[in-house]
Amino acid sequence: MHEERMKKQTVAVVALAFAGAASAQEVVKIGHASGVTGPVAYFGKDDENGARMAVEALNARGVVIGGKKVRFELVAEDDAADPKQATAVAQKLVDARVNAVVGHETSGTTIPASKIYHDAGIPQISPASTSPKYTQQGFNTAFRVVANDIQLGRALGGYAVKGLGARRVAVVDDRTAYGQGLVTEFSKGLQQQGATIVAKEFTNDKATDFSAILTKIRAANPDLVFFGGMSAVAGPMLRQMKQLGMNVKMMGGDGICSDEIFKLSGGTMTDGQVVCAEAGGVEEAGKPALDNFRAAYKKRFGVDVQIIAPYSYDAVMAIAAAMVKAGSAAPAKYLPELANIRYKGVTGEIAFDQRGDIRDGTITLYTFKSGRRTVVAVTK
Repeated sequence: MHEERMKKQTVAVVALAFAGAASAQEVVKIGHASGVTGPVAYFGKDDENGARMAVEALNARGVVIGGKKVRFELVAEDDAADPKQATAVAQKLVDARVNAVVGHETSGTTIPASKIYHDAGIPQISPASTSPKYTQQGFNTAFRVVANDIQLGRALGGYAVKGLGARRVAVVDDRTAYGQGLVTEFSKGLQQQGATIVAKEFTNDKATDFSAILTKIRAANPDLVFFGGMSAVAGPMLRQMKQLGMNVKMMGGDGICSDEIFKLSGGTMTDGQVVCAEAGGVEEAGKPALDNFRAAYKKRFGVDVQIIAPYSYDAVMAIAAAMVKAGSAAPAKYLPELANIRYKGVTGEIAFDQRGDIRDGTITLYTFKSGRRTVVAVTK
């Protein structure tokens, strides 16, 4: 009798163990990393919110992978837009056995983290980093859903000359992977159009005083200042340009392409003074889907989309589509499907080239009126 009871208890324990294992297999963990604190937290939170919306949408839909209904879970980490913190976060996500990673937000955090994901065989899609170096490392796990700085820099260089009539340009970078990469590619695009770089200066991504470099730039008499960096630095720089009587235009990439720049300039930024480019954007046919996304986002989070949210949303959705096609959420099994995916997202078609870059990536040029972003053009 005692032996029979022991057998039943053993069977029950084993059954519970198997039930637990089955339950664990039905959870698909999507890792996410961005700087939700620090100087670019408004971008980081936007990034995370987009991924969260996708996970909620997938769970509401009831996704089946390999004949089993699964539940997606977002494992969100804060890298504070700091490269050292990014590698610690990457290892944490690997240790949490995530099935995929969406992130990181900046090139300076994405590049060092990407090696950790690659070594662990975990696919990673960055929804925002634009440095060409990220996909030039040869990692088959690295993808991005936005155009890179080669495309962005050339588009900005062309527009500086053709659209703004700039002939004498000063360039400043913030010494980050993103800032330096963008200035390098912009300079190539600018010089191809026959314009001249009259001053080259640099600062850092935490600087607040630019009087020394701006005094040098003012002496070079440029008709445009190009800044490779983020709004947190560009805003105060614009304020100090105004104080020095420099009434010239500023141009930059997606790092300064947020309404935050007007607030950070202390309201000194004038209409049309700043022109920036966002890696991404939709052409006319895709506007209704993106408008619907923006409305749903505002309803869910109570704030407007900054830039990154629709791209992080599409990144999660593309990963889920690859898992469904492969019939598995195991990284090694769905990775080939992800590499060959063709997914129609809210930002356009998600399809990657052999390096992991987005195919036919679009670029949107903006200026600001009354402190609000206004589209100038969508180009490829």
